[in-house]
Amino acid sequence: MNPGDVIRIHLHDTPAGLRADLNDLTTGQSGSMTASIANGFGHILYTPNSNTCQEAPYAFHPEYSTANVRGNTWSLHTYNIAMSDEIGHFENCLAIDANGNCTSPGAQDGNGVDADDTGCLPAADSSLVKIIECTTADEDWDGQSYGLDWPGTNPNPVVDRTLHPTPVLFTSPLTRGKNYSSVAFETDLPGIEVEGAQANPPFCDPNTGANCVNPPNGAAFYPFFSTTFRHGSCTWQEGGKFIPGTVNDFGGSSTTEFGPLLQVTFPVAGFTTVSQFVDFNSGNLKNPCRTQ
Repeated sequence: MNPGDVIRIHLHDTPAGLRADLNDLTTGQSGSMTASIANGFGHILYTPNSNTCQEAPYAFHPEYSTANVRGNTWSLHTYNIAMSDEIGHFENCLAIDANGNCTSPGAQDGNGVDADDTGCLPAADSSLVKIIECTTADEDWDGQSYGLDWPGTNPNPVVDRTLHPTPVLFTSPLTRGKNYSSVAFETDLPGIEVEGAQANPPFCDPNTGANCVNPPNGAAFYPFFSTTFRHGSCTWQEGGKFIPGTVNDFGGSSTTEFGPLLQVTFPVAGFTTVSQFVDFNSGNLKNPCRTQ
């Protein structure tokens, strides 16, 4: 796929497993993947006394027949039909050693190399702009994922367009040609603000919700979703509040969009459960961006 391509995605079940079809409407190319035994899919067996993981072939199929909220179906998350991305795995570096550790940090590390400047890839691995990148989880929230590098983060449209990419655009999913009636915004920031997952105290207490914050402690910015219109249909986009053509920015910040803390119940050993604050969640909203 190329920047600017329009992709149609079709998810559907087959006897062999869940299948994803991608059709590039710009180039005419297409491809698919099936979560089948033939393609090497499997699941981990429950063998608590084993020293190694035991796997068995397994074809993955949809777990539910509806899109209702079902609890922690995606680990920390509660959604089940969703668009999701994962950020926080990119920091600039000017030089690395033979083990992929940064030896000369980029501008975001004003105090020098820190603990998350590892897992770095050489500039030769970059396909377009030849820069070194470090991919370890950004534990102090100072990388480009949490800076004003997103589209719509500069109020001057000329500066914003010059310095930033255009946003990823996507339409609301349809099932059998019909829109879903409700949506919700959710981020798992509390789950990764706990001690051991982030470097900046005070740490989030998932049992009480104390010190669980949005944006995270140390971030200059946290991206959020907004809506616009493209080709006669409402379209979602991600970035800041100044993306040209924005129709609804849901309060204009991640704090207003993702909403209050959400307590989620998890199964734990001993056939019991524990409830913890691991997400911010807006609560169900009437779908504001239906696909035409």
